[in-house]
Amino acid sequence: MKKTVIIGGNFAGFTAALEIKRKDKNHQVVVIDRNDDFLFIPSLIWVPFKRREVEDISIPRGDIFKKKGVDFLKATALKVDPDRQIVETDQGDVSYDHLVISTGPKVDFNVAPGVKEHASYVGTPIGAMKIRKQLEEFKKNPGPVVIGATQNAGCMGAAYEFLFNFEKWLREEGIRKQVDLYWITPETFLGHFGIDGMAGGETMLKSFMKMFNIHYRTEVAVESMDEKEIILSNGETLPYSFSMLMPPFVGVDFVQSSPKLEATSNGYIPVGEDYRHPTYPNIWAAGIAVDVKIPFTPGKVPFSSPKTGYPSDETGKIVAENIIRVEKGKEELKKKAWGKIPGICIMDAGKKEVLILSNNLFKPRTFAIMLPNVIYDFGKVLFEKYFLWKTRKGLSYLP
Repeated sequence: MKKTVIIGGNFAGFTAALEIKRKDKNHQVVVIDRNDDFLFIPSLIWVPFKRREVEDISIPRGDIFKKKGVDFLKATALKVDPDRQIVETDQGDVSYDHLVISTGPKVDFNVAPGVKEHASYVGTPIGAMKIRKQLEEFKKNPGPVVIGATQNAGCMGAAYEFLFNFEKWLREEGIRKQVDLYWITPETFLGHFGIDGMAGGETMLKSFMKMFNIHYRTEVAVESMDEKEIILSNGETLPYSFSMLMPPFVGVDFVQSSPKLEATSNGYIPVGEDYRHPTYPNIWAAGIAVDVKIPFTPGKVPFSSPKTGYPSDETGKIVAENIIRVEKGKEELKKKAWGKIPGICIMDAGKKEVLILSNNLFKPRTFAIMLPNVIYDFGKVLFEKYFLWKTRKGLSYLP
């Protein structure tokens, strides 16, 4: 019996595990993750505003994996020895025939002095709940607010979503007029998103900023911050009473502690369009762990491309299919470059939304459209309900 070990069990890893087992019941699949629950990360932006609780968007992995015949080991993966085909964990060593690295990111809070100590971050359950407490204090004594992304960041979409949800919250609390709200971003223009934008995107985002009276600064980096001010690379100093910044992602410690993986300087796994390691053909990467080259030339401030849930899910499926093909002795593997995966995203804009669709995530594209829905964010809500339903059922093959 062949054995595939998967490091990381969220979008990409969860999908890869269930797909391998679905395609070959006799294949042993082991998922290693330090957390018990699958987390629907896109909905974390609602947690600070009490629109969701963390438990609403969390699903225990163990029961699902058990029903589908997947083994689950709750452990922290420490490093891998590709020559011996051994993964070292804090719960002991695990051998493998194939290894899938789908570890997600580590957040680089040291991107600028003071960010780690003073900026809030919505991308984890702990961070989202911390913001909820901060907002309770903030509404008692409102002041200026700075929201955005730092240099080298690649997840601008979530920061935009938090911005518009924060603005809506200010209005609901009756304190909007007391708050100067600023958006800062390394993007060369509003709506770049790390994918070189889409037709009409910049105009739409500018209209949103005007509609909601949000001041914005593009092509800026955070030089430093303290408990009261953020100093930008353009020489401007912005005072703040609350801030939420999206720092850059880097590879996790497991990858950086495994030098034979030949990871990039920022800790991502080099793979081909089949998501197979160039040196070790039984090692694969999926999701955020994949090294993705930016398809554009940054401006004055560097930033990166997004690694959203949909491409992560798709690369998990591709890796699963290719492992099965290899085990069946097939030479032709499925290939799909990250930038060729369709762009499918629903950006929440504070009970409003923008549907973003394109045939390719990166240019060139033959189809790309951004459709605003200013009435309600039912698309985002429906997608959340659908994805949580299919995850609870273990229906990994569904889109």
